[in-house]
Amino acid sequence: MTLRILDRSAIVATPEWSRWLIPPAALSIHLAIGSAYAWSVFKNAISQPEALGLSGTVTAIPFQLAIVMLGLSAAIFGTRVEKNGPRWAMAVSLVFFVSGLLLSALGMALGQFWLVIFGYGFVGGIGLGIGYISPVSTLMKWFPDRPGMATGIAIMGFGGGALIASPLTSQLMVNFGGFTEGSIAKTFLTLGVGYAVFMALGVVLIRVPAEGWTPAGWTPPASSSMISTHNVSAANAVKTPQFWLLWVVLCFNVTAGIGILERGSGIYQDFFPDATSPESLAAAAAGFVAFLSLTNMIGRFVWSSVSDVVGRKNIYRMYLGVGALLYLYIALFTNTNKILFMVSALLILSFYGAGFATVPAYLKDLFGTYQVGAIHGRLLTAWSVAGVLGPLIVNAIADAGEPGTTGRYLPAFYVMIGLLVVGFLANEAIKPVASKYHEADPAKAATTTGAKA
Repeated sequence: MTLRILDRSAIVATPEWSRWLIPPAALSIHLAIGSAYAWSVFKNAISQPEALGLSGTVTAIPFQLAIVMLGLSAAIFGTRVEKNGPRWAMAVSLVFFVSGLLLSALGMALGQFWLVIFGYGFVGGIGLGIGYISPVSTLMKWFPDRPGMATGIAIMGFGGGALIASPLTSQLMVNFGGFTEGSIAKTFLTLGVGYAVFMALGVVLIRVPAEGWTPAGWTPPASSSMISTHNVSAANAVKTPQFWLLWVVLCFNVTAGIGILERGSGIYQDFFPDATSPESLAAAAAGFVAFLSLTNMIGRFVWSSVSDVVGRKNIYRMYLGVGALLYLYIALFTNTNKILFMVSALLILSFYGAGFATVPAYLKDLFGTYQVGAIHGRLLTAWSVAGVLGPLIVNAIADAGEPGTTGRYLPAFYVMIGLLVVGFLANEAIKPVASKYHEADPAKAATTTGAKA
């Protein structure tokens, strides 16, 4: 049972409703939950002696758990999101994500880090997962002519959330008194209230197209070998080799990016130390993290839009193949050229973000629009694994190395290269889905969203 105002039937758009209002609705959710990428700011603050003084490995747990719960909740509730519609999903996301921030505020106020782990990681992570998939299927139905661009716009918000949240979080802590338990608690509380208001805008604005609606003047493109005109249910999709090959592609592409993103500040400071001015080094490292977030965000829109032209398989060849070569350059030449290091790292992060934004359209190409949101939710379990694997590889190897040196990261970078190569081979193995997995009546299936799991 759902409240009538949240049900799919209550948000069917009128003929005059502009489809260009849907991306801003999606962005209001994704920009808010995308603030999870700014966890490194909280991680650094909580690690300070004036706060809880915990190690980098321990303070990474809330972020890692949040990513795990993102994938699990998206997989578990994906079919429910398809059935109940995006407004219900956005409202549920708001409740869980904001509750996670409020519980984290309470945990810091009481000096109980386990409550931060439970609030930010478990409760907030559920909000991340449901919120992440909430607009994806709807966007592709509003933009069948440009599915890569449409999902890129929304998922760009998730990648860019830290671009706003990182400086905002830092400034709030300063205003509340620095890196103390009390100031961190007040920061969590303030962000929770602010994001609740911002996410509510998306809940109010979201609409679904009327049955049979298509953009004016648009006709479906002719079928190609990698773009199916058939539909596959979520239950059948997970039985196909294509689903699991794409799972490997997403998992390893994410692992390669999330490792460098989660420890971006430390990597920069170890690669380009400035002993004469610790303050300026910290500021430069913060700027580096901001640029990583910026390219993470821009890559989601730019490369996913390019995929509408060159095709999904070709664009993933670039993400994985070129990404491996860029990691190889960083591993071989480390800090010999700051500009090339920056360009390489920023491109890696742009491919990382673009991998997220392009995968819904890849799923649509393979499995059709029927239950694509539920299939996407199941695929995001790859993100859950990568969310643990990436930071674990980088943090464990770096913590075991000599502090302040570039060599402490090199074994992790070589591991990332290997993972990207495996992902590249998995992408090459993806072929059209066999007919035995298709729905018996594609026309009916395409207009009966969420009828079965």
